[in-house]
Amino acid sequence: MTKAVLSGLMLPLLKDRLPDWVEPQFFLTREDALALAPTAEIGWFDMYDKDVMAETIAAARQLKWLNSIYAGADHIPLDVLHERGVVFTNGAGINAITIAEYVVMGMLTVAKGYRDVVRAQDRHEWLMDSPGKVELHGSRALLLGYGAIGKLVEERLRALAVDVTVVRRTPGPGTLMPDQWRAQLGTFDWIILAVPATPETEGMIGAAELAAMKPGAALINIARGTVIDQDALVTALQSGPLAHAFLDVTTPEPLPADHILWTLPNAHITMHLSGRAQDKMFVRSAQRFLDNLDRWRRGEPVAPQVDLTLGY
Repeated sequence: MTKAVLSGLMLPLLKDRLPDWVEPQFFLTREDALALAPTAEIGWFDMYDKDVMAETIAAARQLKWLNSIYAGADHIPLDVLHERGVVFTNGAGINAITIAEYVVMGMLTVAKGYRDVVRAQDRHEWLMDSPGKVELHGSRALLLGYGAIGKLVEERLRALAVDVTVVRRTPGPGTLMPDQWRAQLGTFDWIILAVPATPETEGMIGAAELAAMKPGAALINIARGTVIDQDALVTALQSGPLAHAFLDVTTPEPLPADHILWTLPNAHITMHLSGRAQDKMFVRSAQRFLDNLDRWRRGEPVAPQVDLTLGY
């Protein structure tokens, strides 16, 4: 029997569906997770408290395979997993559909001034003109990050006749190499960040990049708050050239109630809700885990695996 220690949140979706070679133990509390972790060969230790999650992973010294619903690996002790030879599958792609839809929603919200429309309704005021007059049709978008989310964003934007340029390491039509995009920042109406959080991407949008953006441009971030220099972003929103920032992620999270970003009229804060704006996340994740269990039993690669050196 293979011992698997799993989050109790998955119990309703995994109960009676696990194969007979798996001996499952479910936890609901930090104390239970830490007590059960040392026996786990397969672990699914997802918790809201990332520090406790990392502590639990460190305690799982017999672990061979770690699974997670989270796509980001920035809170996972990858060095520990690498040292112990643990395979790590994450939630890449689980939330891709809803996050891609959030990008389109953010762009339309900015383009049509929809926040002002909602506020007019709250005032019972009939607007005589639209507060936003931008069409997505024919606009230009730079897409940084071409994983599962990035590919779906591109697909949806092309359907809206947005001219999409993708940054990737493989050259091709409609693409820029990683050393080329900064020189062309001033040509895009939309800058969309969908990159993983790694040392390489930390602070990749700083004061210089913000200053190089096209006057009136909008920045969409559904990656991690750390990929943007947030102080520089505040300055750019206050004095230009950036016209809007649609931020599903910030630093820190939750954003403190007295942070200036809340008060800026051209900052749109959506509280890291993009991946949660659906009802299929846990269902998809449970099914992927069950499919991977079959592969694991047969000695086949499980997927998607995180490169423990690159961090994604």
